[in-house]
Amino acid sequence: MNEPTPHSDDSITEAAAHWCMRLHADDCTAQEREAFAQWLSQSPAHASEFRAMQDIWSLSAHLPRPDAPTVVARPRRRRWLARAVAAAVVALPLAGLMGWYQNWLPSSYHRYSTEAALQTVELPDGTEVQLNLNSAISFANYRDQRQVTLRSGEAFFKVHHDASHPFVVLAGTGSVTVTGTQFNVWTYQGQVIVTLTEGSVKVLSDVHQPNQVAYLTPGCRPTTMPAKRSRSSPASIRNARWPGATAN
Repeated sequence: MNEPTPHSDDSITEAAAHWCMRLHADDCTAQEREAFAQWLSQSPAHASEFRAMQDIWSLSAHLPRPDAPTVVARPRRRRWLARAVAAAVVALPLAGLMGWYQNWLPSSYHRYSTEAALQTVELPDGTEVQLNLNSAISFANYRDQRQVTLRSGEAFFKVHHDASHPFVVLAGTGSVTVTGTQFNVWTYQGQVIVTLTEGSVKVLSDVHQPNQVAYLTPGCRPTTMPAKRSRSSPASIRNARWPGATAN
């Protein structure tokens, strides 16, 4: 697959930012929504960039909202969008920097996904992630933690050790917290299945109920927790050589 040129990438990013802000505006018209649908259907790159922009919009919701008028800005690079879009939405001077120090916003944000092939990616912190078929994750680097969201499918993590910067995987209604270890997370038939191969992990079955905690060590049976959507993952049939397959 050819990499987009910087110019074309910037144009798609700017268009995605524009549509994200317009669709969230109270005065968005039916004609605009129709134009957005046409733009979205023109290229898979449009849909991918818009999904990333929606994620960043959700991240900006963690910022406090003052009684200031909204100012619209169009950032040029996705790696700066988390700060730039959030700052534009709430119109706070130096909002990106303040958001980082207050743990409202990440300093970097990335998305990774697979369809018909397995893929191994290295996150900015040095963690290695193997993605199964039809799987998707996002990575956000916060001041107090490294945070991965498993959006679909299955991922096997070899976490780069950093005791001062915990690694948290959000999946379904729960979370898995480690500092450095190897483990597998699989969304399947309405459940999230966590399997440990090395080290130890702390598993919360519901992030809103911190008393529901389980600690896994190698040899423990896989832990399950509810998924947000009750559906089978397309990655439910796994390659026999998949790192987490033999442990489950």
